[in-house]
This record gives sequence, structure tokens and C-alpha cells, in this order.
Amino acid sequence: MRRGLAISLGIVLLVIGAGLWWLSAPDPLDTDSLAWMEGDAEAGRDIFLAAGCGSCHMAPGSDVDPLLLTGGREFPSDFGTFIAPNISPDPDHGIGDWSQAEFINATMRGISPDGRHYYPAFPYTSYVRAEVQDMADLYAYMMSLPADATPSRAHDLGFPFNIRRGVGLWKALFLRDDWVITGDLTEDEERGRYLAEALSHCAECHTPRSALGALDHDQWLLGAPNPSGRGRIPAIAGEGFDWTAFDISAYLDTGFTPDFDVVGGTMAAVVNNLHKLSSSERDAIAAYILRAR
Repeated sequence: MRRGLAISLGIVLLVIGAGLWWLSAPDPLDTDSLAWMEGDAEAGRDIFLAAGCGSCHMAPGSDVDPLLLTGGREFPSDFGTFIAPNISPDPDHGIGDWSQAEFINATMRGISPDGRHYYPAFPYTSYVRAEVQDMADLYAYMMSLPADATPSRAHDLGFPFNIRRGVGLWKALFLRDDWVITGDLTEDEERGRYLAEALSHCAECHTPRSALGALDHDQWLLGAPNPSGRGRIPAIAGEGFDWTAFDISAYLDTGFTPDFDVVGGTMAAVVNNLHKLSSSERDAIAAYILRAR
């Protein structure tokens, strides 16, 4: 009887394990459907700026050449310290040997070329809403940047967060590609939603997270604790946020708040990127933020 019970328990555990393995498997986009796309490097520059790739992946302390994407910046969190990798076109230490399809699956599905899950510190949780053509354009632009052979450093994560397969279960629970702010939006609000929710991933910093690191959509853009443990990232929505569309757009252009304070911290890099886009793009983000409010 005991032997039969042990066998039954073993079968149950085997079934559960197989189910978890299946649920945690990578779910890539169809590679064949991505192969024909042709990227436009010039258009990709604007995607690069809006997506803030250089803000995280530029060489630490580099102000002269922010397009040298050697990685190395550290991002502390409750789960450990994530370290931005080299995403320059170097074929050995960067992404120079990635195909366009592999790049798109990395940015939109969080899957590496060898089939491993990327941690959601990489904001594919926002890029999943992007247009595939925009990611193809981004690939073309990034492949035109200078290569650098600086090796990427491994993340500093403890058990069980160092088990990448577990990220697949996290994705099954929390990765979603639908819009958060919906309804009858104007053309500007729709464009702003695309920029803010997909490319610029504003919520990744300005929205609080659950204990498992998922964004709390019920508190969208209402501010969040700083992952570094120092201070709080401010709300950009809600009753206490009273900036006008002009205030928001001007801030994203100049870095000056309505009270003539100056942008600081990691937001300074965001402003430096968005400043280089057209004023209509910044106005669209402002329209979206007011709608989200």
C-alpha cells in the first residue's frame, strides 16, 4: 500500500513538474514572419531615443559618447542587482551576431537567441506593445553604432531568482500586451499612449509593483519606491499631479519643472533623449499623461 501511494505521489509530482516546465517555456514570435522585414536605421534612431536604450546601456560615466553601449550599469532591486549587458554591435560580447528576428524576440518577448528568458528588469514588458516594424528599425539603427568588446557582467541574484526558467512562470502570470489606458482617445492621446506605455516605458519606474515585481495597474503612474532604496519616484498622475500639458511637454524638452527646479537622477537621461524628438511627440506624451490622470 505504501509503495502504491509513493508511486501515485511520484506520478502527481511528475505531472505537476511537466506542467510547470510547459508553462515556463519561451513563447517567441514566429521567426519566419520576421525575416522579410526591412529596418530603416534613420527611423530607428527615434525609436532608440524614445525607448531610452542608451540610458541604461551606455558606458558608466560616459557623457562624451552615449552611443557606446558597453553596459555595466547596476540596478539594485529587492531581488538582487541587475547589470545592463553590452548591446553594442560587437559580435562576441554584444549583439553583433544576432539576427533581426532574434533581436525582435529579445525586445518584445524577453527571449535570448539561445532560448533563455531575460529578466523583466529589461522592459520587454512594455516593448511587448510596440510595433514589430519599429523594432526592426531599432535593430537597423543599433547595428550602425560603434562596436565595443567589453564583456557583459553577470547579474548578482540569489536563489531562487537566479533560476531563469522561473521567469517563464512570471511571464505566464504577468506579461500582457494590452493597453492600460483605454477608451475613446484622441489621435494625440493614442500616439502618447504608444510612446508612454510601449516605447518610453514610463510605468516601469512611476508605477508601484507587487511582491513578485509585477506592475500594479490599479495604481498606474501614481509613483513608486525607488528600487535603490533612496527616496520615491514621483507620481505623474492622480489628484496631486496638477501639471498642465504645457508643463509636461516643456519639462520633457528642457528639464525644467513648473517651479523652475531642474531634472535630476535617471530622469535626466530620459529628458536628454526626448528633447531630441519632435515637439509633437512630447506633446503627445503630455496629452496621454493628462488622460491617464
